[in-house]
Amino acid sequence: MHDNGHGEQDDVRAALDWLDQEFHRPILFAGFSFGSNVGMRACCGDPRVPGLIALGLPVVAEGRHYSYRYLPTCSQPKLFISGDHDQYGPVAEVEAVVATAPEPKQLVWIQDADHFFVGKLDQVQAEIIRWVKQNFVDGSR
Repeated sequence: MHDNGHGEQDDVRAALDWLDQEFHRPILFAGFSFGSNVGMRACCGDPRVPGLIALGLPVVAEGRHYSYRYLPTCSQPKLFISGDHDQYGPVAEVEAVVATAPEPKQLVWIQDADHFFVGKLDQVQAEIIRWVKQNFVDGSR
């Protein structure tokens, strides 16, 4: 059942608790669309989550306006990947949201991609792998 992001945040936190209890390893969060909004909100500031990935960050979708008021306090490394033809995350609006986030952050635009990255998932995957290697394998974190 959809709870406008409130109950869904509890679901994300429950998953984090389970992963932490079972594996005791750092957790990289990745979410798509509504899941990126909810998951980032739940994971920002959580010390068990050293990095966040938002795919297809929505700004306005089917009459719903998404809030990112929490983002200015989100200090973990963040990767935002969106299509430059995303119907729910137009370029200017996504750039305005990402601008509110503190460093470290990176915004990647997938050329000619829509919200669902149709035909572009290989590019999305390559960007995620590159970012993870740069920030968590080859980097200093």
